[in-house]
Amino acid sequence: MADFKSLESSVNQAVQTKKIPGVVVAAATTTGPLYEAAFGHREIGKPAPMTTDTVVWIASMTKAITAAAAMQQVERGKLSLERPAGEVVPALGDAKVLEGFDAAGKPRLRAPKRPITLRHLLTHTAGFSYEIWSPSIVKFQEVTGTPGITSCTNAALGTPLLFDPGDRWDYGINIDWAGKMVEAASGQRLDRYLQDNIIGPLGMTDTAFKLAASQKTRLSAMHQRNPDGSLTAIEFGLPEEPEFHMGGGGLYGTAGDYLKFCRMILGGGTLNGAQVLQKATVDTMAQSHIGPLEIEVLKTAMPPLSNDVEWFPGMSKKWGLSFLINTRDVPSGRAGNSLAWAGLGNTYFWIDRTRGVSGVFLSQLLPFYDETALDLFAGFEAAVYRNV
Repeated sequence: MADFKSLESSVNQAVQTKKIPGVVVAAATTTGPLYEAAFGHREIGKPAPMTTDTVVWIASMTKAITAAAAMQQVERGKLSLERPAGEVVPALGDAKVLEGFDAAGKPRLRAPKRPITLRHLLTHTAGFSYEIWSPSIVKFQEVTGTPGITSCTNAALGTPLLFDPGDRWDYGINIDWAGKMVEAASGQRLDRYLQDNIIGPLGMTDTAFKLAASQKTRLSAMHQRNPDGSLTAIEFGLPEEPEFHMGGGGLYGTAGDYLKFCRMILGGGTLNGAQVLQKATVDTMAQSHIGPLEIEVLKTAMPPLSNDVEWFPGMSKKWGLSFLINTRDVPSGRAGNSLAWAGLGNTYFWIDRTRGVSGVFLSQLLPFYDETALDLFAGFEAAVYRNV
């Protein structure tokens, strides 16, 4: 019998002292689900409890699902990791590198030295960034009137590259463009494609870009941590009828649903008889594709939305086809070469193919990379490994 008492005690204490509003966790091994629990409340100061079926904005945890869709299209011969992406989505062929701003504040742009590929997009080496961690993108948006990415308008994808494709790693709107490539290759809108090819087959019944009425009744509020450490519920929601579905961060879902996706990766592309990817494709996605490049610290340009982000300080980090890869074992128990990522509202997951373990941690709290959330996530992960 699994024993998670110490974890439950620490999470309950964090909830009672109002360090975090609510948390849902879920974990599994290759043999099936191991643990699932919910703590706290959907909205601080309100009675509705966090439940295991609480719906949250999973934000950038969407990326791995979109990447899986892109790799399905690679398997089917509709997309290639190496072909110039502009041949599939012409706007990608028009992307320019930002060299700076002239005396009048106008962007100085030039053509890139090489074309963007799907591999560049899936590894965040195309040159795109996010305004949250890039003062240059913030300035570009201000002087050109380009909207932010969460507007889900096509104009939001008009931000420039910060370097030539393949030269560096920088986290940005790459997977939104990969979603556009899936749409072009499949002839379907991204929501329909994901439903037909990944979400539906895996039985992820609460994962969607647009929530049904029944899901809205189970939706967690988003919270902001104030400078004094206190929490406030804030208005948050993505456009319900977007110009494009944000393959890089538009999905809502539950812990149980996302765990099904993780278990599919853990199972080499198959879950409960549904084959979503070939095993060789999963193996490819789980390898580093960035050569000597390293995952750099993300320095915040928008402190209300994110703290500075540095995963596993002192360790070399690599990037697969949409996953962060830790190159060494982690004290919690996670094996080297495991896969992981996260979402802006302090949602986190990891997939350890070596030890056959995966876990999902969901909260709804800004700024990202919150100290309390990270501590609780680490405690959850360690508890999972103690029980396997």
